[in-house]
Amino acid sequence: MPHHSTSRLASRSVTVVAVAVAAMLALTACSAAASTSTSAGNVEADDIQLVRDAMMKDHELDGLDARAIIDRLDALPTSERPDDLMVSIRPNELTLSDAAQREMTLPMPDDQFYVSIAPYDNETHECYFHSLTTCKGEIQNSDVQVLVTNAASGEILVDETRTTFDNGFVGLWLPRDIDVNVTIDYDGRSATADLSTSGDKAATCVTTMQLV
Repeated sequence: MPHHSTSRLASRSVTVVAVAVAAMLALTACSAAASTSTSAGNVEADDIQLVRDAMMKDHELDGLDARAIIDRLDALPTSERPDDLMVSIRPNELTLSDAAQREMTLPMPDDQFYVSIAPYDNETHECYFHSLTTCKGEIQNSDVQVLVTNAASGEILVDETRTTFDNGFVGLWLPRDIDVNVTIDYDGRSATADLSTSGDKAATCVTTMQLV
């Protein structure tokens, strides 16, 4: 196939994908809505894969699964997190969309659930599905004591000091399909919450834990 035909095919693929994800690209902050599919119209699977591969390469994420992407972005200072990429954590998938109007999803681990928690003193924001590139909490780069227990059995799942990321969140990988009690202590104050890791409606972003 001539080179110019290949270019036109890639262009059409990106255009069709863009139509499917326009709503996703309009999202701001942490208020993410339901994800859309990268498969749209009659775009062939091979074309969609080309778009996905190019997107991952452009953002230096090629070869990474959902957990690896989350862990990488969490570790970055906020100033180094890409401002042309939206990464939303859902219970069962990681959704990525960018300024080039491309979108893709990656499955989350079958046995692990990820939740980001931003304890706060005075300022917070509404959040349900966590955005790795836009959400910011109040208490940044600070040591907090985190205790997570299985609500049914009392088993301690996490009991350690964690340093909040540069965006003010603590990220926790927890077992799926359980209810947990979370306590965070910081500077002589404490916050508690009951959370669920079950189903596709479970929150992946918690910004309601005020330290008292």
